[in-house]
Amino acid sequence: MEAFFATLAKECTNRVRFQTRQQARSAIFEYLECFYNPVRLHSTLQYQSPRTFEQAKASEIR
Repeated sequence: MEAFFATLAKECTNRVRFQTRQQARSAIFEYLECFYNPVRLHSTLQYQSPRTFEQAKASEIR
């Protein structure tokens, strides 16, 4: 968890001064849903992103 929060701070919230809590929540949500979850590489997926992994699986089925 410490590594996750360090990455979140480094890539999303450092050098940003949010005026409201809602702005911070929106920025973190966008980072998680648009980059961190679908794009980052996962060791359990042979170092592929979930998006790439899903596309490969879909093409195997066809």
